[in-house]
Amino acid sequence: MTDHTKSPVLQPFALGDMQLANRVVMAPLTRSRSSEEGVPPPFAADYYGQRAEAGLIISEATNISPQARGYALTPGIWTDAQVESWQRVTRAVHRRNGRIFLQLWHTGRLSHPDLHGGALPVAPSAIKPAGQAFTSSGLKDFVTPRALETDEIPAIVEDYRHAAKKAKEAGFDGVEVHSANNYLLEQFIRDSTNRRTDCYGGSIENRLRFPLEVVRAVVEVWGPQRVGIRISPSTTMPGESPMDSNPMATYGTYVDALSQTGLLYIHCIEGTTQLSRDPAGVDFPALRRRFRGAYMANNQYTLALAEEMLAAGKADLFSFGRPFIANPDLVFRLRTGAPLAEAPKEYWYGDGKTGYSDWPGMEGQIRVEV
Repeated sequence: MTDHTKSPVLQPFALGDMQLANRVVMAPLTRSRSSEEGVPPPFAADYYGQRAEAGLIISEATNISPQARGYALTPGIWTDAQVESWQRVTRAVHRRNGRIFLQLWHTGRLSHPDLHGGALPVAPSAIKPAGQAFTSSGLKDFVTPRALETDEIPAIVEDYRHAAKKAKEAGFDGVEVHSANNYLLEQFIRDSTNRRTDCYGGSIENRLRFPLEVVRAVVEVWGPQRVGIRISPSTTMPGESPMDSNPMATYGTYVDALSQTGLLYIHCIEGTTQLSRDPAGVDFPALRRRFRGAYMANNQYTLALAEEMLAAGKADLFSFGRPFIANPDLVFRLRTGAPLAEAPKEYWYGDGKTGYSDWPGMEGQIRVEV
């Protein structure tokens, strides 16, 4: 094994008013282990606590309301029962001196009526995505969503505000607004999925209006230095959602506005999630220069690539997703050059503790006090 103890990526880093143990972030990973009521299971505390050596953990995407659901068995953050379960998670992470943010999620059109009592999913415009939704009775084709009425949108902003308050009750260190992966906020941002003619559609400024209203509502709860945001200018999945026709103009304007709010960080998926690091015409270093806070890079990172990007001043933090599934002690393995375990895809989603909280570290099972 190789000693990477002195790697700059593995050294402490000051993120706002928080001192992180290293620059390695656990990316949000949907694992579909929650109840139909959106309550994380008790063993979620083991799962997250085992991975607390990361400088920062970002929770799996978490629904802000019943309307936000797009996948069965995903967690929520609008009820007291959900908060109580998340409190076990945050206690477990904090007892191992870790930090954890909750990711706030609304899936928009990437959903199915089965998840909404027969009601149609909502979206900026009635455009059907390609692909299938994961429901309680299996995979079903996406449907054409219902376009939101103008006067419905402020209520969704309030759902984000309520969820942000519940995240604070649950003991999280902060929140990340999920504005990526073609979910509701990004559906409003892109002209490929937003064909509205009201004040939330048309110009770049109008298409950014709703996402920025959400960000401001969350900041009012947490303060800007405990709020981050995730964006994915060149990701086309899920839903086979086309990129914006002018992504640098659209996302450059978005990043400028986010910077003005004083947000803690932007979390950028560089390329297409799980498929490619091809930026598809998006200049990610330019977006990084336009933002005054920290820049968190994501998508197929290795320690060597992270070191290269850090040395070039192109990123401050690096989020790792799938490597954390089978490697609860990922930071230890990166530091020592130990081999990484790989999780078969059948363990990614569902199936209780198996392939979730039962992966051993290099030195055996990591014990967590809840």
